[in-house]
Amino acid sequence: MAAKTGTARARKSSSIFKDAKCFSSFSIKDMEKAREFYGQTLGLKVSEHEEGLELSLAGGTSIFLYPKPNHTPASFTVLNFPVKDIEEAIEELTTLGIKLEKYNQPELKTDERGIMKGPGMQIAWFKDPAGNILSVIENEK
Repeated sequence: MAAKTGTARARKSSSIFKDAKCFSSFSIKDMEKAREFYGQTLGLKVSEHEEGLELSLAGGTSIFLYPKPNHTPASFTVLNFPVKDIEEAIEELTTLGIKLEKYNQPELKTDERGIMKGPGMQIAWFKDPAGNILSVIENEK
């Protein structure tokens, strides 16, 4: 049996993570606002735990949201929602009072509605109450 010391030879691969049921997490500012936004506004299944909220998504995926007193919103997309029709999705978001983000940067430009058209896909971004960036994506197939 090899000793667990710093003298062990480095390996290039591992097998202990391949069967792990992974989940993602990100911080939020206010549990009540997050519960209302994700559960009521977006209609997702939300379970409350002592440490935070769990979003149960299609396909068995779960996302854990945890309150953080000094929360800083992510500056990147933390959650993507694949949709069949982006026009319908942005209409739904707008009807729910959710403002789409608009970008005018050299590498990231959206149209006046907030949709970026890329090769083979369209994407639009919006924010949760904590300022985290979410998206809806339509892939052309």
